[in-house]
Amino acid sequence: MALMDRLKRAWNTFKNKDPTIGYDIGPSYGRRPDRMRYSRGNERSIVTAVYNRIAMDAASMSIRHVRLDENGRYKETIDSDLNNCLTIEANIDQTGRAFIQDLVASMLDEGCVAAVPTDSDDEPEDSGNFKIYTLRTGRVVEWYPRHVKVEVYNENIGRRQNIIIPKSTVPLIENPMYAVMNEPNSIYQRLTRKLSLLDVVDEQTSSGKLDLIIQLPYIIKTEARREQAEKRRKDIEKQLSEGKYGIAYTDGTEHITQLNRPVENNLMKQIEYLMGMFFSQLGITQAIMDGTADEKTMLNYFNRTIEPILSAIVDEMNRKFLTQTARSQRQTITFFRDPFKLVPVNDIAEIADKFTRNEIMTSNEIRQVIGMKPSSDPNADVLRNKNLSASAQDKQALLPAGSGPGSEDNNKDKETGQNG
Repeated sequence: MALMDRLKRAWNTFKNKDPTIGYDIGPSYGRRPDRMRYSRGNERSIVTAVYNRIAMDAASMSIRHVRLDENGRYKETIDSDLNNCLTIEANIDQTGRAFIQDLVASMLDEGCVAAVPTDSDDEPEDSGNFKIYTLRTGRVVEWYPRHVKVEVYNENIGRRQNIIIPKSTVPLIENPMYAVMNEPNSIYQRLTRKLSLLDVVDEQTSSGKLDLIIQLPYIIKTEARREQAEKRRKDIEKQLSEGKYGIAYTDGTEHITQLNRPVENNLMKQIEYLMGMFFSQLGITQAIMDGTADEKTMLNYFNRTIEPILSAIVDEMNRKFLTQTARSQRQTITFFRDPFKLVPVNDIAEIADKFTRNEIMTSNEIRQVIGMKPSSDPNADVLRNKNLSASAQDKQALLPAGSGPGSEDNNKDKETGQNG
């Protein structure tokens, strides 16, 4: 019966009818329509690599909807729809991590971005208390006193749409480094203008021009001589363009001088200076970009660059997504950073010994950090120093239920021993 039931319910994607036959599934695109696009020519700039690196590192942090204890410490993760959006699935197109990366990259590019709750159980403006099912990154188009017009991707119609949303229901996340990146006269804007000028110079130098100067054997002062010189110039151009190998002939009295390089300028030095200033103001070094930075450099980068960005995101989400009642119940949205990601393998053993000996982490928690499955030994989940012998109270706590000194099994064993 199990085999027959399996055959009845069998499904093969390739042997079923085309889903487009019979009903309309919406418009189609050759490229993903909801993907973030850089604006103002940033997609052609080398600074895009900096944006992408910051967005990837920010998305590597774990953002969760949690509950705190009475001392403001992490107690537990709340299994909510908002936590599902932040950790597993933000929308039909993006995972939670992809959404955070999209949010950060858009924020760095635009200066201010909106995290729009596209699906909820109630209208946010009317209820004030609503469950969030999906989140999308939106670009702020216009600002009003109490509302904003946001351009956000509508998955139901397959294109971006402008909608007006109250400010009280949507997090508006501003770039903490707005003065460095997005101000009209900031270091970044000056750098992009210099890079644009450098692109223009490169196009001129690599445009295929020969840069030749032809010296004719007569003085060009009259109109007839200038016409004769222009005719001679066009004749040489025609020979070079129509010839198979680009060869032309000249008179023995004519002299040709070729300009090998353009006039020198200090544009590249200015770009290198502005790039160094831009990196220093962001807390980024070249070692971070190429992956050779040490632990101290990465710690400084996370504290000066990544932490302000994530704090801006979680603070705004706490303010807009959590009601006063939820905050009074010690609910909050926070981010966590894994401190063991940058630790070399050689230092793991020493760190594991110190953390377990000082009763900071259990053995199973250490095993989880290094990618090993938990041990079934009950001692592996006990928070105590394994180098010291266990006390009587600890031994009693480790005994299975019903096997203590006052248990029935223990009393039976004593009676059996006395009778024997």
